[in-house]
Formats: sequence, structure tokens, C-alpha cells
Amino acid sequence: MASIALHGVGKAFSNTVAAVRAVDLHIPHGELLVIVGPSGSGKSTLLRLIAGLETPTSGRILIDDADVTAVPPAARDLAMVFQNYALYPHKTVRENLAFGLQMRHVEASQIRERVGEVSRTLGLEALLDRRPSELSGGQRQRVALGRAIVRNPKAFLLDEPLSNLDPLLRVETRAELALLHRRLAATMVYVTHDQEEAMTLGTRIVVMRDGSIEQVAPPMELYDRPANTFVARFIGSPAMNIWPRTSEGRVHGRPGSSAWDDVAPAGHDPKDVLVGVRPHDIDVVAPGEGDALGRVEIVEPLGPATLLHIALEGAEEARIRVVAGDARRLTVGDRVGLSVRRERLHWFDGRTGRRL
Repeated sequence: MASIALHGVGKAFSNTVAAVRAVDLHIPHGELLVIVGPSGSGKSTLLRLIAGLETPTSGRILIDDADVTAVPPAARDLAMVFQNYALYPHKTVRENLAFGLQMRHVEASQIRERVGEVSRTLGLEALLDRRPSELSGGQRQRVALGRAIVRNPKAFLLDEPLSNLDPLLRVETRAELALLHRRLAATMVYVTHDQEEAMTLGTRIVVMRDGSIEQVAPPMELYDRPANTFVARFIGSPAMNIWPRTSEGRVHGRPGSSAWDDVAPAGHDPKDVLVGVRPHDIDVVAPGEGDALGRVEIVEPLGPATLLHIALEGAEEARIRVVAGDARRLTVGDRVGLSVRRERLHWFDGRTGRRL
């Protein structure tokens, strides 16, 4: 398996549109790196640059320390799996799996051996004589993965491969993919817009916005120590609550004292600091207790927990999201107290949004 390195890689489609901006990134052997970000963040363009399907306008791309910036896709020995499967509809599963090896003039006996190994690994043995139209979405995705695996490439590039699957099958296939990565010890670069998918799959996660990398870190580091307010809101579901301060240093819209007020990291004026807290780090208590008082506006049952949307009393537009472990007794209109776990507060620069 290969390592992949990007040095100052940029891609501009016109003088005014830069899809990727001066990206520096190193992907070591055997890593499952997930690139995540909203639509238009440049994540798929970055993957296509690695694959050679796009040519960078600046920077260099290295595979195993060899410069492949100008090398065509076929010569990079990378396997790409697309969201739409890209299977040959007139060929059977067996023929789809074998096609790439046949084009490389691999001996027939080796092809049979490799197709057999991959079909056993992915549970495709009973499907080998079927055509794509006779398969479910999950089965087609496994065939697309198998067609990539059978080549034994230097690395796998996966562009939102699970987005066409229904939610249950998506979770099952995600687990299969994680096990497959562990079994193959393969280098994989995986693009998704789904932050839950990124958190559960990635060895490390790259968070992108507007063509630039906002943060690269293991999943729980992103969650516990987001580099800025964008990452804080994008990673974690529900998103982190983040508020500005008033000119007096209090959290915007909060009358009286609270766990958030007049508190900031050493050396920073509270008036210049944004404060954040994740919905899971707020406890619902009796009205009059805790740090704040609010009224329930929306109740969203999540099974083992409940997501509450709460309007803070004394403030017209101050809202807070709280994940409560047992809130079945609460209904819309109920008044509740809120207690913040102060050791779990996050602080950000009010001007730049960077973590303090």
C-alpha cells in the first residue's frame, strides 16, 4: 500500500473560482483518511486531483515519494469507487470483477483466483452470475468495491460510495467497509458530506471549507478540541451551541449571572470571546435550579435520548439545544432549568473564530 502526499496543491477552474487552495496533506501507508465538508467545499475535487482526473494549477502530488502530478490516472495504480457504482450493466458480477485484470492482460488462472478471493471476502459468491440490474443497492456497492480490491492497487479513493443506500443498509455497509480496511490494511481516502460517517470510519478526518483545510485530526480530537467555530458546528450532532457576548461580557441574551458569564481563558477579555457548549454537556434540572431558565419549544425523540430546543427566558432570540437522557415527561411549553458542565465549555476568538 502507498503513502500519498500533497504539497501546496491548488485547483482553479477560472480566474475567480478556486476549488482547492494550497492544500498540504500527508496520508501514511494503511490510513483510512476521511475528507468531510459541506457541498462546494472542494472535497471531491481534492480526491479527483489525487486520482489524476483533474490537473492541479499549483503544487505537487506524490505517491510513495514519487511525483505523479503530471502522471495520467491509469499509471498511478489507484482504484476509485464512485457514488453511482459505475458497473457494466451487460456484464455479470464475475465479469465486472475480472474486467480490470483482463485489461491488464493478467493470466486467466490468476484472474479466477483473485475473483474467488474477493468474492469470498465480500460475500459475493452467490451473486457471481447475476447482472447489476438483478442486485440491490448494497450488493452493487460491494461489487464496485470488489472491482477495486481485485486489482490490488496502491490505494483506494472512495467518493461518497454509500450515499445512494437507504439508512439501515448504509450503516451495515459502513461497518463492512471498516472491517475491510482493517483486513486489507489498505490506504483509503474516503470523501463524504456526512459527519457521522466520517466520525465512525476515519483514522483521521480532514474538515474542508471553501477549498481549504480547516482541521486534520482523529475523530475524538475534532469533537473535543475543534480548531474553530466552523469545525465545532460541523462536527457533532446536534451541532454545538455557540453564543456571542454582550458589551458587559455576559452571554448574549442571558439576564443575570450564569455559568458562562464573565468567564474566559486567562488573558482574554470575556467581551471578545465566544462561548460554546455541546448539547450533550447540558443537564435539564428543575426550574429555578442550575445556570439558566428556559421554555421547551420543540421535542425530538431520538430513542435512548431526546433532543430539546429551548428558548432561554429573558431573551427574545436566545436558543439552546439540549440532549437529555430521559426527557419523556417533558412537553412543549414546559419550563426547565439548565445546568452546564463547566469543564466542558469551549472558547473561541470572537473576531477570527479560532479556538482559544
